[in-house]
Amino acid sequence: MDWKLPALCLSLMLAACAYRPPLLTLPAGQATEAEVVATAGAPTRRWQDADGGSTLEYASQPWGTVCWMVKLDAEGRLVGVSDALSLDNRLKIEPGMGKAEVSRRLGVHRSVEYFVLSDEEVWDWNIENTGPGIETRFNVHFRDGVVLRTSQSYIYPRDGGFDL
Repeated sequence: MDWKLPALCLSLMLAACAYRPPLLTLPAGQATEAEVVATAGAPTRRWQDADGGSTLEYASQPWGTVCWMVKLDAEGRLVGVSDALSLDNRLKIEPGMGKAEVSRRLGVHRSVEYFVLSDEEVWDWNIENTGPGIETRFNVHFRDGVVLRTSQSYIYPRDGGFDL
């Protein structure tokens, strides 16, 4: 058996585990909004929070699998960074929620499809691949602007093969 492919796979997995996005290295309570923007660039969107603080959204759609939400306090200091597309956050999407609430919770979506027969508008996000395919998508199904349900789908190679 050729040892090169398993060694390459192991090296890539270890490198992925060791990588920490620069946003996650900033000190909470000390870093300022200016330091966040200097580190990560301009945010995709900015949200005003009820407590006087704000949240900077760093979406990676259509191809990425994370959406960093950077929480700042009322003085513009870093409170924390979280991934809006984490499993815990996706599980908080419930029937009856509106589009604005879903967008605020998960960040910018990858695409929108409308299905005439079911009268559903479906937004999707790339998420960490957990399935048999080459990509995994989290889907939110809307009817009349409110969530009906969520689902997950897998994307397979066009030729059906999984050769690397």
